[in-house]
Amino acid sequence: MTRSTSVILDHKHYGKPSVFVPEHLLREARRQKAIPPGRVPRICVLDPDGDIVRYVIAANQARLSSSWACYHTQLYQVEHAQSEFGIIGCAVGAPFAVLVAEELFASGCELLISVTSSGIIRSDAEPPFFILIERALRDEGTSYHYLPPSDYARIDDRLLSALEGVVAEAGVPVRRGSTWTTDAPFRETRDAIDYAASEGIVAVEMEAAALYAFARAREKPVVCFAHVTNRMGRVEQDFEKGDHAGSQDALRLIMATAHAWSVKRPRIVECRQLGSTA
Repeated sequence: MTRSTSVILDHKHYGKPSVFVPEHLLREARRQKAIPPGRVPRICVLDPDGDIVRYVIAANQARLSSSWACYHTQLYQVEHAQSEFGIIGCAVGAPFAVLVAEELFASGCELLISVTSSGIIRSDAEPPFFILIERALRDEGTSYHYLPPSDYARIDDRLLSALEGVVAEAGVPVRRGSTWTTDAPFRETRDAIDYAASEGIVAVEMEAAALYAFARAREKPVVCFAHVTNRMGRVEQDFEKGDHAGSQDALRLIMATAHAWSVKRPRIVECRQLGSTA
């Protein structure tokens, strides 16, 4: 067998199942920790910075789940704007985010929303604002364990169509665009930034490419947002998200996304069953 130029691209066997699966990990965690059976909320959120989690806890809108069996994280069940969702904070980076995503869907999650902070690449906008990520440059390792090599991982077309009105209805600054997903934030060199800009990429983050690759391989609905908050520390008083560390705006975006998906979910499922990409 001819080797590729990188070991990370060899021996992946994309069509074959994994021996190690999240259901088995969760089973043993329940046994060891005496955790009762239970399901997570239908809609769950990844909050890598942890600011949204801290906000809903402080606002008495969250309670710790007693049935979440992950070894590495805590899941909070949130009641906000007459809706319920699950949220996990501080799952930073592609491997961690996808590990948790696998466990969430194995535990009853039906839609996963990620809201991660990111650094601006293009200079034609002023942070903070949100990006509904349509595609993410695969400059990390996790996505290559789920999908064959390609430059980008993309949101599912049917899901993107269902979110058509979210940008307008969320009531917060949000645009659609591309990001660069990296595993090494402190290796964002000038040349790498210039290349990303030449590709029309708006911002750099650490999870989206892997989450979208997982979503396509597993046929699970995942929506990734980047909260563009900084210029990579190249100016003073950087990394400002806005009031309450941007949590109120992020919650508005989460609620708008959840509502759009809930309304259009039957159509998305029907299209998937028919094999449509519309």
